[in-house]
Amino acid sequence: DLYRKVFVFRKDPSDAYVVLRAKLEQPLSNFTVCLRSYTDLSRPHSLFSYATKAQDNEILLFKPKPEEYRFYVGGKFVTFRVPEGRRDWEHVCASWESATGIAEFWLNGKPWPRKGLQRGYTVGATAAILLGQEQDSFGGGFDFYNSFSGELTDVYLWDTGLSPDKMRAAFLSLRLPPALLAWKSLSYEVKGDVVVKSRLRE
Repeated sequence: DLYRKVFVFRKDPSDAYVVLRAKLEQPLSNFTVCLRSYTDLSRPHSLFSYATKAQDNEILLFKPKPEEYRFYVGGKFVTFRVPEGRRDWEHVCASWESATGIAEFWLNGKPWPRKGLQRGYTVGATAAILLGQEQDSFGGGFDFYNSFSGELTDVYLWDTGLSPDKMRAAFLSLRLPPALLAWKSLSYEVKGDVVVKSRLRE
């Protein structure tokens, strides 16, 4: 249980990462991924990387620059332009549904205009899920200049699109529905220089 804890990725650039283990029984036709990050990086960095053997960017949350997030599904991406952060914690949720191809992006509890992405696609279930690096091959192929440096917490993955109420609940750290990956019952393995510490402030 990582309640009120964070992963601190200490080095920049870094070869460190955290492997997450999710119980995926079947491919995903809907999903939501949420996490909270705190960094002073201005270079590109990966926040959440979910790769299959067929597709290295099956699900990817990537920040190419401070005022932009990229959300990948099945190797294609949409861009969400955001105000440059005030060097504070940023909470992001991204959800996607296959039937409509609608991609939703929420930043700090507020929705951005929805975009279209990969309608009719299915996300593979046999996945390598990593925090801190962007995979260019299944479980590897890292470019250290896309590595994350800073603090990560509150990582979740659901096999549904969350309702607006639940998106706001995720931002506020309120009660959430059962998840494939849940911060309060996370199965993970640290690889390299990553330290679990208490959160400095709420």
